[in-house]
Amino acid sequence: MNSATVRNLLVRGMLAGLAAGVLALVVAYFLGEPNVDSAIGLEEAHTHTHGGAGADAGGGHDEEEVVSRSLQSTAGLATGILVYGVAFGGIAALAFCFALGRIGRFGPRATALLLSGCALLAVYVVPYLKYPVNPPAVGDPDTIGKRTTLYFLMMVLSVLLAIAATLLGKRLAPTLGTWYATVAAVAAFAVAVGLAYAFLPVINEVPDDFPATLLWRFRLSALAIQTVLWGGLGLFLGELAERLLNPKAVPSEPGGAVPAAR
Repeated sequence: MNSATVRNLLVRGMLAGLAAGVLALVVAYFLGEPNVDSAIGLEEAHTHTHGGAGADAGGGHDEEEVVSRSLQSTAGLATGILVYGVAFGGIAALAFCFALGRIGRFGPRATALLLSGCALLAVYVVPYLKYPVNPPAVGDPDTIGKRTTLYFLMMVLSVLLAIAATLLGKRLAPTLGTWYATVAAVAAFAVAVGLAYAFLPVINEVPDDFPATLLWRFRLSALAIQTVLWGGLGLFLGELAERLLNPKAVPSEPGGAVPAAR
């Protein structure tokens, strides 16, 4: 691709990320935020019940709230998700420019959707299964640095292993054929991820009295938000890339001239 095409795809990727972010924002607001509110309510009730004078003496719970909860759940949530979507949309567009025509005989739509699915798996699902997200009131504040480091380490490992599996599949394809090479690459990726799961430390800081149903709903909503974001990104980017790279393949407007039959 020439530089002009890459630049156009980059802009379209960011627009696709913005559109996917809007969809994810709707899911986050209506599905995720109620669970966050419930978890915050439990945390506050636990603090008032068990914190007592100790919390007041420590000064940890009487400080004025810097950002209100209503602002966090509206403008803050929208800013975070939309910026996230635009940023990853740009990255996905650059990856699309590199992958198109190199990972098989896929058109722009299929390539974009395949990339978004692989990104969802490598960037989010694999780290999520090892270190799932927790709602407020869950987790020791003293270990947040350790937990963040381990999560990003798992994410980097997952991305690198996904790239290695892709290269392995391409290397084996001439010998084994596309199907068996893909199966071998996926199996190698699964084994490597399993080893990473086994050797990286386990973190379990969920209190015994925290409602299991609320924890499940919170984690499920987090997964749904990412699925909608990456799925929408793949669909929007694929459509925009198709219209840019193969304009003749896009159906004409209704009412246009129809060639005469011969």
